[in-house]
Amino acid sequence: MVDEPLKKHTYTKLGGNADYFITPETYEQVQQTIILANQENIPFTLLANGSNLIVKDGGIRGIVMNLHKLSDISVDEKVIVAQSGARIIDVSQAALKKDLTGLEFACGIPGSVGGALYMNAGAYGGEIKDVLLKTTVVTRAGELLNLSAEDLDLEYRTSNIPNHGYIVLEATFGLEYGSHENIKAVMDDLTFKRESKQPLEYPSCGSVFKRPPGYFAGKLIQDSGLQGKQIGGAQVSLKHAGFIVNKEHATANEYMELIKFVQATVKEKYGVTLEREVRIIGED
Repeated sequence: MVDEPLKKHTYTKLGGNADYFITPETYEQVQQTIILANQENIPFTLLANGSNLIVKDGGIRGIVMNLHKLSDISVDEKVIVAQSGARIIDVSQAALKKDLTGLEFACGIPGSVGGALYMNAGAYGGEIKDVLLKTTVVTRAGELLNLSAEDLDLEYRTSNIPNHGYIVLEATFGLEYGSHENIKAVMDDLTFKRESKQPLEYPSCGSVFKRPPGYFAGKLIQDSGLQGKQIGGAQVSLKHAGFIVNKEHATANEYMELIKFVQATVKEKYGVTLEREVRIIGED
């Protein structure tokens, strides 16, 4: 697709257009696209499912690749293999169906498998590094690599995937058998907590900031009196201060200005630097 509006593909409903928007259906097509971009010197950007992302109002030049069509999930005894474009929520549901425990924490994470590895996604005390065995990636030269979890340097909300420019194609998770009733009870509880505390009624990028050591970002923002603070159509959520929502047709610039305002205010009041968890890409 040419001149594709990226706000259609991000959870914030923000962002300008992509020059070329490609959705490959095979690993070979991913490799071919990367090789073509290299040969023709065309800028290349990977867009996961857009859940932890802000695309700037100027959009993205060159090729934007989305892997949502690579979404197969297979289960073999205690091992789950999931393609990059599958939702990590759906992987946790597949685990539940086979009475496998270990991915309960992911039942409310909106991102894709590839995005979950990219940032070592986590919630409620669990994270991807706890269950990941290995992954298949494509390098920016178009080469396939099979890597172990240890190869990714998974730490709190980070990995070395962006540093190497890897594109995740699939992930293999190792789980354990458990009680179906217990697994479901945990997932139901976490779902209730998420739905009752998070502002799911508005578009957002999820939790905007990483948890600063010794603090909670949401509480610092709340204690700074910033809940309800609005710049244009972007607002610090009244329901959970750690979220910034697109309340009224916000622009990406308004969203980013509010992030900066929150960071500056918390720094001034408490001396704490809030580090962004959300990625920002594209052109102004």
